[in-house]
Amino acid sequence: MYASVFSTLRLDKPEPHVLVVSLNRPEVANALNTQMGQELRELWLGLTRDPGETRAVVLTAVPAKAFCAGGDLKERNGMTVEAWQRQHEIFEEMYWTLMELPVPVLAAVNGHAYAGGLEMVLACDFAYAVPEARFALTEVSIGIMPGAGGTQNLPRAVGERRAKEIILSARPFTAQEAHEWGVLNRVVDADSLMEQALDTARAIAANAPLSVRQAKKSVHYGLQMDLRTGLRYEIEAYNRMVPTADRQEGIRAFNEKRKPQFRGK
Repeated sequence: MYASVFSTLRLDKPEPHVLVVSLNRPEVANALNTQMGQELRELWLGLTRDPGETRAVVLTAVPAKAFCAGGDLKERNGMTVEAWQRQHEIFEEMYWTLMELPVPVLAAVNGHAYAGGLEMVLACDFAYAVPEARFALTEVSIGIMPGAGGTQNLPRAVGERRAKEIILSARPFTAQEAHEWGVLNRVVDADSLMEQALDTARAIAANAPLSVRQAKKSVHYGLQMDLRTGLRYEIEAYNRMVPTADRQEGIRAFNEKRKPQFRGK
């Protein structure tokens, strides 16, 4: 399904259906370099092809100065135009695969998320963060612009006018502001961040996995359609659940007053 050992990521399975992915370059504030981009792409592609027993993912970082400081500018220093574009294609594939991953991904943001780090948070299904975290899309301050979904995902979360202010000023904002504006679902003290993230992941993993994945697709793609088309798409997704063994098990369990045992079939 996915490699068990990565040099820039740490994978943990605290329980059978929950995968914890930690960005693991603490010496450089978990900055995104080519290797990390390749490994994240490989991980998300593997989970897309075959999630196996994984029903929910928590994306966090090994404690450092930041959850993710964005792209590794030291690695990029002196890159040719061609090398920069080749690297960015890796990043593009990684972010897009994360956004379309059938398995839900919850970001547990335990530090600052700048530039590509914030874009990674925005590419997840939802996010919790510690009060001390700061967020920013800083790209225009160094002569580029957000190129991993920032100009698309941020306005969908906070609205067009606020997104323009954030992106064009390049100024950081607080976790509380991120929560009020719709970037975060919760602001959580550091000592309980992972506990709450895992509790939510556990709740997701307890539900029928095919149903969860279809519901996620319906929300994600439906928002890109007009309402009538989105409603039609929802029914198509719904109808795929009717013949499943998990649907039959869910109804039996309800009537037998017991916890359902879903198998993803």
